[in-house]
Formats: sequence, structure tokens, C-alpha cells
Amino acid sequence: MTSKLPINLKDLLHQRKVEGERIEYKTGWNPDPIMRTLCAFANDFENLGGGYMVIGQDCDETGMPVFPPKGLPDNQLDRIQRELLGFCNQIQPSYFPMLSVERFEDRNLIILWAPGGQNRPYKVPRSVTARKKDYRYYIRRYSSTVEARADDEQELISLTARVPFDDRFNQTAGTNDLSLRLMEEFLREVGSDLANESRELSAEALGRQMNVVSGPTEAALPKNVGLLFFNDHPEQFFPATQIDVVWFPEGPGGDRFDEKTFTGPLARITRDALSHIQANYLKQTVVKHPDRAEAERFWNYPYAAIEEAVVNAVYHRSYEIREPIEVRITPEDLVVLSFPGPYHSIRLKDLKQGNAVSRRYRNRRIGEFLKELDLTEGRSTGISKILKVMKGNGSLPPEFETDDDRSYFLIRLPVHLEAEGSEKTPVETPVETPVETPVETPDQILSMLDENPEMTLAEVASKIGKSLRAVERASSKLVKAGRLRFVGPKKGGHWEVKEKT
Repeated sequence: MTSKLPINLKDLLHQRKVEGERIEYKTGWNPDPIMRTLCAFANDFENLGGGYMVIGQDCDETGMPVFPPKGLPDNQLDRIQRELLGFCNQIQPSYFPMLSVERFEDRNLIILWAPGGQNRPYKVPRSVTARKKDYRYYIRRYSSTVEARADDEQELISLTARVPFDDRFNQTAGTNDLSLRLMEEFLREVGSDLANESRELSAEALGRQMNVVSGPTEAALPKNVGLLFFNDHPEQFFPATQIDVVWFPEGPGGDRFDEKTFTGPLARITRDALSHIQANYLKQTVVKHPDRAEAERFWNYPYAAIEEAVVNAVYHRSYEIREPIEVRITPEDLVVLSFPGPYHSIRLKDLKQGNAVSRRYRNRRIGEFLKELDLTEGRSTGISKILKVMKGNGSLPPEFETDDDRSYFLIRLPVHLEAEGSEKTPVETPVETPVETPVETPDQILSMLDENPEMTLAEVASKIGKSLRAVERASSKLVKAGRLRFVGPKKGGHWEVKEKT
């Protein structure tokens, strides 16, 4: 009954790729709490993708594993597997996790991979070892397994047959539509031991090990997530599964634009689109100052913020909607647009502050694969990272936009003020030595913008007799210091002076 895990065992045990709330450690074989937790993982109340049970591994009071693990005696392994099979039959409807007997630091561990079930809600007896069976529903609350009560139980029951799209069977495809080559490449990249056996397995057998194939032997079907990651042309099953990168050198109202479309497996198009943007449209500026040795360095658009915005779109878009992810780049901003928007449970106010936490995820399996490939870090961290990276680059804050119907989601990254208006020159890093700016220039800027908030920086420069570049540098420093800010869209907005002296 042993098998290999489709992820790296060491990463799993150390919680490097799987959040702690999706891992449960048990020092030994204790059927009652183990079965309750398996039931909770199967119910996958928040669409996180189920979880993992590690038997033979102890942990401290904070839930972190303690090494070396205690392990399981050799003579207990077969008995535990036999008993587990019987107890899983008590889950209603029947549910069987994927089991792997692993050896770690010379100790035996039993790993139970319990993905979200296709037939939720699931219930299990409070005590599977008791003669009288008292069935209850269980869910995960953070890192604990709890009984679903009142509203939670009603909500869980309402989730009947509502399996996220990426984890559903695809009735129009077969297991031969899954690429053994792509699956093996994934396993080798994430460091799974299963990669060494993959060439000896059929696409169906390997797909079952990776939980991208399910169903009876005579009618095995791939899941949508398997086709999205492990088919060379997923757009044939899911139209508009692509990323369009569009460059408007004269702005969105100009007559010129360059467009490049990326199609293929999700991991590939994500990386290819990001590499294309980085190679062609990102530009670092180095400003040398006459009064100090250290130069000031910044990017027109910081790569880490773009990466988070694009990966966020790949993770959270709907693959049932026939609209591509679009990245629009102009000399003024970089915009990432995807469909639909975030769930209504997420308030836009919280989103803008980086405090939004999703109540339930649209794609529970896509997120797993992106995390394994180090393309995303974890739950609800992308927006806060974008805010942090933009601030660290000295850029204006990003903007997040959706409508009342949450039909779309837009992330706008404003260009760095001192890089504004510059077009991309590949493999060139401009080094500028500015003319010395008198100390009174910042106060002059604040005074003029306080009197006329609609003035452009070019108009300010003309009025005070300074170069536009000098005024842009000075205003950028005023923005960083919190003395000045720009309110509203690039066109039609206005300046707001916070402090004049």
C-alpha cells in the first residue's frame, strides 16, 4: 500500500510549502482524533486543498515539528494500514486518503494526503472505536479540527457537490491528454521522490498519485487542474487561458502598441510572461548625488510587485470565463487585469491596506502547484507584498479596483515618478548626475502646488525656473517624506500638500 508523495517530504515536514493549518502531526496511531481530522480535511471548508496527516511525528506546543521524529515501529506499519482502511469505511460517504510510508532520519512515518473530497459534506463517528456510532461533521479552524456547529454545519451542507472548478473532473478529456513529460518535470523541480518512478508509470497511474486523475479504473478522468498544468495546449479545453502583454509606447490613447500572447501550461506562461516583461520593459535608474558617495537606485516598475500581481491573477481568475489575463504597460503605469474580481467577503478597503484574508478560495488546487513551484508564498500575502515592494522602491502606492458586482479585478502599479516618461532601452542603465538643486526648491514646489493643486510638474518647473528632472526628484522626496501626495488618476487628479514647512 505504500506510495510516494508528489511533493518533497522534507519541505512538507518543515512546513515550507504547505501552511501549518493544513498539516496535523500525531506522535502515534490514535484512530479517533486522526479520523476526525481526515474528515475535516475531506470537507475542505475553506477550499484550501485539504491537508496532510503525519503519523509518527511529534510537535511542540506551537504546532511545529520536533526532530528527529519519534517514528513508528516496523511491526506496527501493516496493522495501522489495515485498521485505517476499516475506519475510512466509516466516513460517510466513503473517503480514502492517499497513504505513503516514508523513511525520514531513520524513522518510519505514515503520511496521509487528504485532498478536498468530491462528495462533501463528510461525517464520521466521534469515536470510530466505540460500539455505538455518533456521526458528526468536522471542519478545520486554523490549525485545529473542530465539530461543525449551527451556521458552520448549514454552510458545509450547502457546499454539497460544489467542488471548485480546478478540482473537478473534465468530461471532455482523457488521461492520455496529460503529458508524462510535464508531470515528470514538475516532480523533479519540486524535489519529489516520485520523479524517479514516473517513467515506469502510465499517465493515469502517475496522475492518480498526483491527484490530477480520479474516478474508477474503467472511467478514469483527468481533473481540470491537471490539464491546466500538464497539457501543452490547455486553451483547447479552457478558451482564453492565456496572458496578453500589451505595450503602449504613446499611452493607451496612442495609435501604436505591441502585443504578445502567451499560451500553454499555467506555470510556463506565468514564467514566460514575467521574463518577457522583465527583459523588455523594466528599467533601473541610478542617480548620483554630489554630496554623498551612495547613489540612489530605483526601478520604473519593481519586478517583485509585477510578479505578485501576475501570479495573483493566474491563481484567482476564473477559468470558466473566456477572458485572458491582460498586462497593459505604458510610460505611466503597469496594469494587470483579470476576471472576475475577489469574493464579496473581501472588503476593498481591507484589500487596499493589505489586510484582506479570503474566506474561501476559487482555485484550491492551482494554488498548491504554484506554491510548490515557488511562484506564490501562501495565503493572502500577495497584496501586502505589492504594497511593501512599491513603497521600498520609492514608487507611489499601487491601486486596486473592482466593481460592485466583482466582475473584474485590476491592479495598477504607477511608474516611479523619476522614471516617468522614459521608454525602455534594453540592457541600458542610465546614470544621471543632476544639476544641483537649491535648498529652497522643495518649499517653492509646495507653495505653488498648495495654491494650484492641478498644476503639472512641468508647469511648476517652468514657473520656478528649474529643470523638470530636478522638480521631479524634489517632489518624489516630498512624497516619500509624507509632505505631498497625488490624489486621483494620472489625468484629472490633483496634488495635496500635507506640510509646507
